[in-house]
Amino acid sequence: MNIAFFLLPKNDVVSVTLDSTLRQTLERMEFHRYTAVPILGRDGDYVGTVTEGDLLWFMKNSDGKVNFETASKFHLRDVPLKMDIRPVSIDADMEDLINLAKVQNFVPVVDDMGRFIGIVRRSQIIEYCEKFVTRNASVPKA
Repeated sequence: MNIAFFLLPKNDVVSVTLDSTLRQTLERMEFHRYTAVPILGRDGDYVGTVTEGDLLWFMKNSDGKVNFETASKFHLRDVPLKMDIRPVSIDADMEDLINLAKVQNFVPVVDDMGRFIGIVRRSQIIEYCEKFVTRNASVPKA
C-alpha cells in the first residue's frame, strides 16, 4: 500500500525551525499538547525532531543559564537532540513504516530531495495493522 494514503501533509503538521527560540518551541508544543515536533531547515528539509525531554535536559544542563524567562535568548539549533527520529521516503513501503513506528510516535516523510512533506502518525499505522488482525481472527480455521 502507498504510504501517501496515510500522510498528514506538511501544512497540517505543527513544526518548528532551527531559528525558533526555546520559548517559541515550548509554547507551541504546550499549545498543541505535543511531546515532539519536527524541525525543518530553511529550505524545508527535515532536520530532526525535538522532544520535551531534549528541551528539559538542555535547560537542566545549562547551569541555570536557561530557564523559562531566558528561553527566548536561545535557539533550537543549540539544543542537542537525544533521539534519532528517522524519516522515510514517500516511496517507502508499509514494512518500513511499521518498523519505525515501533520506536517513534510519528514517522516523518520526505520527498526524493529530502524535503519534508508530512508525517504518518503511529495511530494510523496501528489502525492499518488492526484491520489485518481483525480480518484474520474472523476467518475460521480448518
